[in-house]
Amino acid sequence: MAATDDTARVWDLAEKISVAMLATWDGRNPHARPMSAHIARDENAFYFLADKRHHKDEDIRKFPTVCLAFADASDHKYVSISGEASVSSDRAKIKELWSAWAKAWWDSPEDPNVCVLKVVPTEAEYWDTPGKVISSIKMAVAAATGSRPDIGENRKVTM
Repeated sequence: MAATDDTARVWDLAEKISVAMLATWDGRNPHARPMSAHIARDENAFYFLADKRHHKDEDIRKFPTVCLAFADASDHKYVSISGEASVSSDRAKIKELWSAWAKAWWDSPEDPNVCVLKVVPTEAEYWDTPGKVISSIKMAVAAATGSRPDIGENRKVTM
């Protein structure tokens, strides 16, 4: 695959999976939590609505390099994205990203606790297998023959 194909595959996998473990650093420990991603491929960005009361925004302001880990274990597809994050209280962007899911966390897009996290990717790595059944068969054949299984693609991508 060409670099542009690899980059497209990163975006495709992230869009398909849609929930990422957002990992931040507080200066002592990493912290990861599941977040619903708003993928803006045309902006080269991932957006998340977050709650200021949970301190993600503080970690990001101090240490803006983050990791987004997307995983679809049932289909054996994974993507890890490193990038630079920023925090905003842009009400127009919050309204644009607002959904029924957001309503479960906040009363309205005007809630002062809602903020936007924006992640601009710098690099990624993905693992894309043909699925659980085929991967299992290839692993069984490899185990029986003493060979290494070819269970899909693994690529590192500069974003």
